Amino acid sequence: MPKRGKRYRALLEKVDLNKVYSIEEAAALIPQIKSAKFDETVEVHVKLGIDPKKSDQNVRSTVALPHGTGRSVRVLAIAKGEKIAEAQAAGADIAAGEEIIQEILDGRSDFDAVVATPDVMGAVGSKLGRILGPKGLLPNPKAGTVGFNIGEMVREIKAGRIEFRNDKTGVVHGPVGKASFAPEKIAENVRAFIKAVESAKPDGAKGTYLRSIYLTTTMGPSIKVSTSTAHQS
Repeated sequence: MPKRGKRYRALLEKVDLNKVYSIEEAAALIPQIKSAKFDETVEVHVKLGIDPKKSDQNVRSTVALPHGTGRSVRVLAIAKGEKIAEAQAAGADIAAGEEIIQEILDGRSDFDAVVATPDVMGAVGSKLGRILGPKGLLPNPKAGTVGFNIGEMVREIKAGRIEFRNDKTGVVHGPVGKASFAPEKIAENVRAFIKAVESAKPDGAKGTYLRSIYLTTTMGPSIKVSTSTAHQS
């Protein structure tokens, strides 16, 4: 077991490790387990009953959090013609044509999300796949980041839409707000996230799908959340 610092141990005393909390109870604890000088991110971690080694059981989708993430997202939109202006009008921080591909190859990285229209994906995928792919930034139809409705995609991402996917251990992670959020807003975001994860359940998954749910902050301890309360409104 790793040795915990005095600050962390003090925060841990505020969480009953033998208790399984409702979403509302867990959200109400967030103000008590934050301690960093910065506004910590609130994260939800969901263990799924899937076999991540099987491609037909992998989970990947998006969710529009009702209260956003509390984080400003810099969106890059790559398109052609009038779609560039559409993306810019929708709030894209960078809206450009295929010429920006070379800039990214040269090291440009001042963006947190990338959307693109289908007519530029050939160039984007072949030239930027090795750069954007490992960072999870390569536009993908399944992630809702490829389409001719580029203005809508930009607005949704700026408003708090996030992508989630399971890791190699079958766990889905996602930011669901900031520690400064009111507990009820955190709870509503958590419910929206879990509902989206449930909606993305692969047909090949058997048995219990939601195995465990934990809520935590960037620097704080984890709070175990009841999977049954996730279904309550």
